[in-house]
Amino acid sequence: MKKQEKPKSGMPLLIIGLVFVAAIIGAIYLYNSGSGSSSSSTATSNSTAARPTPNMANAPAGAPVGVNMLGSQTAAVTVEEFADYQCGGCAAVHPVMKELASAYAGNRNFRFIFRHYPLAIPAHDKAYEAAVATEAAGLQGKFWQMQDQLFRNQAAWTANQNYRQIWSEYATNLGMDVQRFQADLAGIQTKNRVQADLERGRALGVSSTPSVFVNGKLVPFSELNINSLRRIVDAEIAAMASAQQSNSAPAANANQ
Repeated sequence: MKKQEKPKSGMPLLIIGLVFVAAIIGAIYLYNSGSGSSSSSTATSNSTAARPTPNMANAPAGAPVGVNMLGSQTAAVTVEEFADYQCGGCAAVHPVMKELASAYAGNRNFRFIFRHYPLAIPAHDKAYEAAVATEAAGLQGKFWQMQDQLFRNQAAWTANQNYRQIWSEYATNLGMDVQRFQADLAGIQTKNRVQADLERGRALGVSSTPSVFVNGKLVPFSELNINSLRRIVDAEIAAMASAQQSNSAPAANANQ
């Protein structure tokens, strides 16, 4: 007669079952945690992408107003150009900007500010030093004249290994103290001026040259012609005048 087998304990099965359930719960937790992290990352990315573009006019100055400026310090309309002396487009636009500044000469509502923005690319290997050269000329009151020389003769000095000698010849022709010009070209004061303009440009988001802003608003390259620029400037002057008139009307009525 066979011995009656003792019933097997259910404890091992229970333990296995509990471990299995715990594994499932853990997997679900890890999945949800990973999904949440991914969602959070996506939300952060979307939030960054959705940030509004900063108001250009409120960007930090980064450079003193009036260093290379034509017009009134208190003008309602500011045209601000960022340019590179080895930029072909800048050389082409240069006469347009000169004509614009001349057209509004004496107009207290207008000012033009030139900013250096030498591009850090191999093809523009002399652009930074050229900007410094105009500042060196500026210390002798010849900034605009040296600027004209560099833009007008861009092809000549850009292709010449002795470009500094050519700049010194420009300085001589402009009646400058050449030794002082050469010393200032190597000095820190002129480099600080160029650096200040670069910081201003970066604050405004400048990425190419020429970049022209009218009251902090970037003008499309296709509109960098005298007719379009005058239309934009005139519209800004008219808008400022209208705003001033609207602001003064309530005060006038209150005094009646």
